[in-house]
Amino acid sequence: MAKGPTVYHVAERAGVSIATVSFTFRQPEKVKASTRELVLAAAEELGYVPSASARGLARGRTGALGLFAYDYLLDPSGGPGQGGPGGPGDLSQDVDAPGDREDGNLRLFPLYVDEVQRGVELECWRRGQALLVGGGNPANNEAVLSDIAGRVDGLAVFPRSVPVEALARIARRIPVVEVSESQRNRGVDHVTVDNASGARAITEHLINVHGLTDLLFIGAMPSSDNDERLEAFRGALTDAGAGLGHEPRYPAGSEPAVAEIVRTICQQGVLPQAFVCATDQDALVVMDVLFEAGVAVPKQVAVTGFDGIAAGRVIRPSLTTVRQPMERMGRTMVELLLDRLDHPDKPPVELRLPVSVVLRESCGCTPA
Repeated sequence: MAKGPTVYHVAERAGVSIATVSFTFRQPEKVKASTRELVLAAAEELGYVPSASARGLARGRTGALGLFAYDYLLDPSGGPGQGGPGGPGDLSQDVDAPGDREDGNLRLFPLYVDEVQRGVELECWRRGQALLVGGGNPANNEAVLSDIAGRVDGLAVFPRSVPVEALARIARRIPVVEVSESQRNRGVDHVTVDNASGARAITEHLINVHGLTDLLFIGAMPSSDNDERLEAFRGALTDAGAGLGHEPRYPAGSEPAVAEIVRTICQQGVLPQAFVCATDQDALVVMDVLFEAGVAVPKQVAVTGFDGIAAGRVIRPSLTTVRQPMERMGRTMVELLLDRLDHPDKPPVELRLPVSVVLRESCGCTPA
């Protein structure tokens, strides 16, 4: 087989240095647009394709990062788009929400995992890094994880996607960063948000602005993030001199389990003044059940969420929530991985990004 064109041929054809050709493909933002066009035109004329293996040999790296997503993005048979029970993905597949009736199908909207992944993708593109994305199911996720880890310089991981032991093993070989709730692995960087301040702020808003004190915290399952939100919720009620009114409810299952709890509450006629939901997807499930039961939101009961996913903006009533900087979280994961590659001996980092309360119709506010 004839040897293909090299970076030297492209540099000669474009009349630039070898370094400029390298930057054009690895970090295009560092090259002037006019120069970039010259290099790309020369590469196209010559049929040049950058060699990942050559870059890796030269730099001691592959030039690629990995992202391992939720195992329930795939069903056990391996088919894409079939959300399994217990986490983000359920609502868009299994439960119709008020937004389905008035604003189109919610499965068309990005969820939390999608927005974080987009941040990872954008930052990898900006920094000239390739990105290998994968996910598995309980039967094969460790095998998929190991395969991805063997091809990349660093790995970004969503919560509960792999066992703690497997992640610790990977982290001994390459940098690993977790997003959202942490499995508390030693030596693993972690990106999360200020769950406590967000949950406290939205609870205090219900108490101080709307005069609501009979509040119920509800979510699909306990997690370190949700536990922090619950603790802050309790603290805000205690500081206001209000009782919990209802014990927090964690069905420890799936969003359909949340729906069943809310149906029971409606049937028993013991509605709280507000449902403070651990996530937006929990909130959308709650609102859907209330809609079916003929309970008006927010006239009869207020509902709030946590995340800031796009679906919350378009349902009616629109969802009051705590907005996480999801794209920023994804970008920060990439920043941490690349910094860890350059500084492998630094102590593990945990970054807590700020959140913001978004007031909409579901709590009784008029959106700005």
